[in-house]
Amino acid sequence: MVDGGSPASEATGPLDVRRVMAALPHRYPMLLVDRVERLDKDRSITATKAVTINEGFFAGHFPGRPIMPGVLIVEALAQAAGVLAVESLGLAGSGKLVYFMAIDGAKFRTPVEPGCLLTLEVEFVQKRSSVCKFAGRALVEGKLVAEANFTAMIADPPQG
Repeated sequence: MVDGGSPASEATGPLDVRRVMAALPHRYPMLLVDRVERLDKDRSITATKAVTINEGFFAGHFPGRPIMPGVLIVEALAQAAGVLAVESLGLAGSGKLVYFMAIDGAKFRTPVEPGCLLTLEVEFVQKRSSVCKFAGRALVEGKLVAEANFTAMIADPPQG
C-alpha cells in the first residue's frame, strides 16, 4: 500500500480515449495517451500510446531515422500518471490540473520508432491530496525503453 492509499483498490479498464480526455486537459498534438488498459485506483495504471509516423515531431527528429524524443516519452508517462491521480483522487470534472514538479532518474534504453505500441506503466510511490510521487516505465513489446520517477502537484488552473 502506498502512503495515503487504501488497503483495497478498485481496478477498471480498458478506458478509451474519450475517458482519457475527460481526465486530462491535453488534446492533439500533445495528448500522448491513447488508451488505458488497466487502472488500479490508488495504486497503478497501464496505458498505451500508439506511435505513428504521422506524429509531427518525426519530421525533424530525425529525418531519415525517426525516433520519438525521450522528453515526450516522459511526458506520456506523466500523462498516464495524471489519469491515475485524477481517477484515484476523484477529481474528474473538477477542473484541477496535474503539474510536473520534478523528474528524477530518467533513463532511456532503446529508441522508440514509428509503428511501436508504447506501454506506459506508472505506480504511485506516495499519494497526498496535493502532491504525488510516481515511478514510471515505458516498454515496447515487453522490453524496457525508458523509466523515470517524478513528482506532480494537483492544483487549480491558472486564472486568466
